[in-house]
Amino acid sequence: MSAEENKALVRRYVEEFVDRSNFDLSEEIFAPNFVRYDAGPDQVSRVEDLKHFFAMLHSGFPGFQSTIEDLLSEGDKVALRFTFRGIHQGEFMGIAPTGKEVTMSGIDILRIADGKLVEMWNQEDVLGMMRQLGAIPEPDQSEEASPT
Repeated sequence: MSAEENKALVRRYVEEFVDRSNFDLSEEIFAPNFVRYDAGPDQVSRVEDLKHFFAMLHSGFPGFQSTIEDLLSEGDKVALRFTFRGIHQGEFMGIAPTGKEVTMSGIDILRIADGKLVEMWNQEDVLGMMRQLGAIPEPDQSEEASPT
């Protein structure tokens, strides 16, 4: 596939699978052996895990929107830099709705083979999002080291 075809596939993943929860696309856009590697140790997920995560995200942040900030393609890989924006209106990861608007940035690198997503390496600012929700306190500014 060309670089433009690879980028179009990733765009479709974001716009239809992620933002619209069109999970019926799974067989069209994901290879059967698809694997997503997350930032934490031994955090590997499959397509079913992604469906569950995005369903949970839509439940907690109905109508959320992802913005593609950058989309770069070389060889069989596409780099995606995105921003997620939503209002916390439903329970999310055990956190009761706060009504707060949150913004989270992230980067994915996706490998494509035979017109389907095969691997994804994911890095998101979940800590920043949890701080925006008030689930994790901001560091106390008074504890900053003073100049000597």
